[in-house]
Amino acid sequence: MRPECHALIVSADTPWRRALLKGLNAAAKEGVNPFGLRFDGVDSASEALQRSQHDGLLQCVLIDATGNQARAAVELVQQIYAARPTVDLYWFVDPALRDDLPDDLPRGALDGYFMHDDADPRGCFRIIQAELQEKAATPFYDALKSYVHMAKDAWHTPGHSSGDSLRRSPWVADFYDFAGENIMRADLSVSVDALDSLLDPKGVIAKAQAEAAWAFGAKQTYFATNGSSTANKVILQTLLAPGDKLLLDRNCHKSVHHGVIISGAHPVYLDSSLQSHYGLFGPVPRARILSTIDAHPDAKALILTSCTYDGLRYDLAPIIAAAHAKGIKVVIDEAWYAHARFHPSLRPTALEAGADYVTQSTHKMLSALSQASMIHVNDPDFDAHTFRENFNMHASTSPAYAIIASLDKARQQAVMEGYKLVSLALDMSQSLRASINATGIFKALTLQDLLPSEVAHDGIQLDPCKITVDISASGMTSDELQKILFERFNIQVEKSTFNTLTLLLTLGSTPAKLARLQDALHRIAEDVKRSNRPALALASAPLIAGFTRQLYLPRDAYYCDGEVMALMDGEEQANAELFGRVAADSIVPYPPGIPALVPGQEITADVLRYLLSLLKNHRRTDLHGVHLSGYSPMVRVMRRDEEQRYPRIG
Repeated sequence: MRPECHALIVSADTPWRRALLKGLNAAAKEGVNPFGLRFDGVDSASEALQRSQHDGLLQCVLIDATGNQARAAVELVQQIYAARPTVDLYWFVDPALRDDLPDDLPRGALDGYFMHDDADPRGCFRIIQAELQEKAATPFYDALKSYVHMAKDAWHTPGHSSGDSLRRSPWVADFYDFAGENIMRADLSVSVDALDSLLDPKGVIAKAQAEAAWAFGAKQTYFATNGSSTANKVILQTLLAPGDKLLLDRNCHKSVHHGVIISGAHPVYLDSSLQSHYGLFGPVPRARILSTIDAHPDAKALILTSCTYDGLRYDLAPIIAAAHAKGIKVVIDEAWYAHARFHPSLRPTALEAGADYVTQSTHKMLSALSQASMIHVNDPDFDAHTFRENFNMHASTSPAYAIIASLDKARQQAVMEGYKLVSLALDMSQSLRASINATGIFKALTLQDLLPSEVAHDGIQLDPCKITVDISASGMTSDELQKILFERFNIQVEKSTFNTLTLLLTLGSTPAKLARLQDALHRIAEDVKRSNRPALALASAPLIAGFTRQLYLPRDAYYCDGEVMALMDGEEQANAELFGRVAADSIVPYPPGIPALVPGQEITADVLRYLLSLLKNHRRTDLHGVHLSGYSPMVRVMRRDEEQRYPRIG
């Protein structure tokens, strides 16, 4: 397969446009053209804008900005840059005006300009191709591939020594064959100077991170090879000292709550909204966020999750503006939203809305390997030294080089064909939603279906790439339906609640996979209709108890010795002796991963009833932080003397 790139010339001067077009295509045909660059022309800005919206292979637009076309040229640059910021934009200008460019162009939008009356097609082609070469460059991947092809003898870690310890072994050679020769030879160490150091990058990793920063709209970007879980902890540890206040969405990933423990911060938790019929947690109501910001102007940071696991994303700009007005830094966990930068219908991204720090799990929606993540920084007060010290505290000194290479390649793909692939995923989402609803049994939930009433007017949007399916009318539990999909149709879904399934469309979703899924759901629906199976009579998901008082710093409660107590009494009811005690561990139901208790939080009867309802009625829910003593579920709490010894915060 060879890449193909399109470039567009925009000019109402037909003879000039045609002559330039002929010269550029001749240069592309006769010269070295590794990107398959091909030129076309239109005579108006409206046509150019339409082409930019529909041509996923468009990489470059050359705009005639002379004479009476100048104003339209400014507007066209603004519009294309707003929709597709990774498309290269060039102007053809009058020589007398080359130093007098308009000041209302977005910063960084224009990649360069050429002289209109002295247009050199071959020179233009070389410059455009050089820009494509830079944009498509993969500094780390290229260096890694080059080093592997050198076939150096390894007298350094890792111990498998380019796979040689496995290759000839009767016991483990199958793993070598399964993994592949190159993945074993590319598993190297910091002993190889040519591959730079993730902990102190100065070479190809630094270049790859700089390319990623440009692609995602950050001032600086850092690669993480152990997921956004670690990325979140690094940021919190950088921003917070012991006792500093942090405003955080209770719906945050558990790594954020772990970061609170590690940093010693004083958390102010924000209760998320709840769609009780489907057991789904939504965003925190905007009014609650804004009132909490006003009530805690001394907070150092605010962290929110956008979008959620189910695809709900905040209208971030007014929230970020309110936080910044109080001097509060804003961190956004964008683990599920790395693809948004590359399609206008999914923007603005958190960075574009003004966030100071953003974590993205590049592996979730883009084409990186598992654990591949990025930290994006736009904080004007960023302390690079402090951040690096915290990053190195958490990062491995032996990072996986294949993961770093996959970050480099995932960024390249997102820049060069992300618009096309995300557009395809969005089209498939629309088709799949219609097909699901056409079954008459399953229902693809809309934004209105998913939105809890208390956030209905908060400007929340839905990422169409996450499809939540109501399966209630099938009469099947999610366990039953998942088993049929897996065993009969070879389909694995993302997650489930008691009456929903979640389907995820990514850059790897294909029309063939789409057809198989549509066929499977229609076949299952027909089976349900023939069986006259009644709809599943399910009670609403148990409501998580409101967040109770935070009595101690999570760090103090977590590091105390504590004591272990049973959740239930002898009659399998909530153990009344736990009422009023203080949790020493996080108790996190999975799914959905929202903590029912965090260290330092007061335990109430409502919380215990919620946990027991999960244990008794929802067998697929794991309770992280609860362990068994025989058959009895146990939790760790602060001892009474420890409650007296540590300072209370609430």
